[in-house]
Formats: sequence, C-alpha cells, structure tokens
Amino acid sequence: MQKPSQFDPALIPYCRQLVLVDYQHVPSAVAMATALHRIAPITRIVTQTEAAQLVAGHLTDVLGIPGTSERCARLLHDKSAMRALLNEKGIGAVPYAVNPTQEQLRAFVAAHGASIVKPTKGSGSLGVRRIESVENVDEVWAWCQSFELGEFQVEKLLVGPELSVEAFSESGRHTIIAVTAKDTGGGTVELGHVIPAPLTEEQFDRIREVTVRLLDAVGLEDGPSHTEIILTAEGPRIVESHTRRGGDRINDLVRMVYGVDMEEAAYRLVGEGAPLDGHLHPARGAAAIRFLTAAPGVVTSVTGVDKAQAVDGVVEVSVSVEAGSVVPELRWSDDRCGHVIVHADDADTAARLARTAADHVSISTEPVTDDCSGAHTAPDTLSSVLRPYDEVFDPFHETTAS
Repeated sequence: MQKPSQFDPALIPYCRQLVLVDYQHVPSAVAMATALHRIAPITRIVTQTEAAQLVAGHLTDVLGIPGTSERCARLLHDKSAMRALLNEKGIGAVPYAVNPTQEQLRAFVAAHGASIVKPTKGSGSLGVRRIESVENVDEVWAWCQSFELGEFQVEKLLVGPELSVEAFSESGRHTIIAVTAKDTGGGTVELGHVIPAPLTEEQFDRIREVTVRLLDAVGLEDGPSHTEIILTAEGPRIVESHTRRGGDRINDLVRMVYGVDMEEAAYRLVGEGAPLDGHLHPARGAAAIRFLTAAPGVVTSVTGVDKAQAVDGVVEVSVSVEAGSVVPELRWSDDRCGHVIVHADDADTAARLARTAADHVSISTEPVTDDCSGAHTAPDTLSSVLRPYDEVFDPFHETTAS
C-alpha cells in the first residue's frame, strides 16, 4: 500500500499485489485493508518507514492480527508519550515540558540549563533546535512560531556520546544486534555512523538494560527497533525509539558487520524458521557511513567522486545533487547531499576512511538568486518542508482536523 505520489514502478516485479491509496488518510486505509482482508486474510502488516508506523499499528488492531499494536507504535512515535512513560517507570528520567508558553520555556531553561526543542512527532531531526541558555530563548521561540512547529516539547539537553541500538524482538524477547556510534558535529543532524560503537562491556550492559526496559514498557512483541541513546555521565538516557529498522543506511552497516538484514528478518516473521537464523554472527570488522553536505545555494559543480571511490575500504559513493540542484540550509536528514560507505577492520579505521573519502568529494555552490530555477524565497515551515514528501507527522490529527 503506497501513496500514488510516492509510488516507484520499479517495485512492481517484487509485489504480488499493489494498492495505491493515501495510507495516511486513515479511513481510506482502514476501508482498503478491511476489504483486502475479507478477500484474502492478511497475516501481518509490516512497514519500514516512520510515516506509516501509526497507521500500521492501527490496522493491525482493526484486523485483530499479530504485530505491533497502535499503542506500541504511538508510544514510540509520540515523543511526549514516550517520555512520560519513561519518567513514570523510572527508566532514565529526563525533565521535559510539552507546549510551553514563551515564559514557561524561559523558566524551563533557567531551571535545567541547555535544552532541546523538537516536535512531539517526527523523525530525521526535522524541527529540532538547541537552546544554549536563557539568552537564546526568544530567538528559538520566534523560530518555533515562524516555522509553524505546532505541538512541541522541550527537554533538558543530554550530553555525551550519541548511540543507537539496533534490536530485533520475537515474542517479546529482545535481541540486541548492534550498537551504532553517531557523529552530529555538534549540531542536531547526523553526519556519520559507525558499527560497532566503541563501548566497554559495562557500558554495553547498561545500554542493553535500558533498551530492553523500554521495549518491555511499550509492549513491543515482534520486529525490528531502533533506539537512540545518549551515554551521559549519569548513565544511558533514551532520546527516542522506533518500531522499525534504523534509517541512514544503518541496516546496510549491520548487514556488512553482523550478517543480519533487519528488513528481511521482519518479513521472515510470517515465514518458516527463525527470523535471525537462530543465532547472531560474530562481527566481521566494522562499517561506517559519512554524509556529504554543502553550503546552501545552487550547485555549480561536483568533483572528487573518483578519488573517493579509490579510498581503501570504500563500498559505495553516492551523490544526490548535480549542477543546477538547489541545496537548502541543513535542516534535517533529507537536506544532506549524499554519502560514502566504508568497510574496514575496526571502527576507528572505518570512520577515518569514511571521513577521508567524503572529504574528497567537493560540492561547490553559489548563493541562490531570484532568477535561479527552482529557487524560493518564502520562509520554510514544517508543512512546506514535508509537502514534497506528501507526508504528515500525525495522520490521526489530520483526519480529525479534516
């Protein structure tokens, strides 16, 4: 089931049946799934995209079939609901507030120091801003209004190495497959990942414990999960989690190092045999991805791809822009310009080689002018950024509002 605007005809040979319908229009998705279920009973609903998680959980409940429930999907998709649950259960409590006024936001930062503002629903770092001090509150508040952020929350800034836990669950048993180390360059958008993360045994045990407690609390029974964690001085603290495999090609890094394809494992839940082949493979070296970025403007040239491909260990170099493309300000993951993937003997080497290869790729830009093709001068809003993707953060809110 896919939105007509997002459908890729290249998928046709791999699908037994295709349904083109806006799955984020919940009444249409329910009607279609119910009709299909009457014709040929549906065994399980699987999605690998964040935009479909809530609807997939809802349809699973409507059809009464095994899989991720709407409650589980909502607790992880809705960051305020997840934070409330974690704080209630004592799973690494973090101070937060939902939809504060400007004065309440100022008081929160005064009480807790540097903080993060983000939409209560969403992914890809879209709409995430740091508040360094009380002096920055008015600036960030003005941005929240101009960006039309909608429902948002503020949390105390968590400081420490950023990680994600790639796990797979079967009948409520959670297996940690990999821990990914992240690099944001001090910002909010991820610029690189490496697997396995350099951790001590004690750190790994604490990360595993908090992840399992979270997945138990939300009631995840089966399938992949991707849990983002910051290893603070007080211990691991959960940033967010998802009932899907990680984005940013993390699944490819996991497969290269551990021989596990988490997407394939999700589909194996409805087949014969164990989704994870009954065991985990030992690590085979390390893998890293480094994302390409460029200054905002119109791309004038892309050079150095051949040099990047020649770096030891490089598996893939992909550039998503070309001369004439318009590069926006780095607002979220989709504003990056490509990536480099490396496989090496260890994590340090993989990360270093990935950075070296990425540095070879030079994306030159010049400022956007009014006569540039495709340029726009209207200020960005949350809905305008999402519009080309035909996506909303909360399909249930959209259905109610319409």
